[in-house]
Amino acid sequence: MIKARVTVTLKNGVLDPQGKAIEGALASLGFQGVGHVRQGKVFDIELDDTDRAAAEASLRDMCERLLANTVIENYTIALD
Repeated sequence: MIKARVTVTLKNGVLDPQGKAIEGALASLGFQGVGHVRQGKVFDIELDDTDRAAAEASLRDMCERLLANTVIENYTIALD
């Protein structure tokens, strides 16, 4: 079994209204010095596979087809 973490974030230059809202909320709660906030998604996935290269290829396919909108989002894959 292979465990993976996929992190999906907006590409630089893409407007992030949720990040902006979180930034404002943190400031209104009194957190000082909080700068630019960007929001993203994290997926923890377990694969019934022992071949790390095949697992990574499968995860890339998942990202390209479903988990990330590659027009506006980047993704990273980390295998345990």
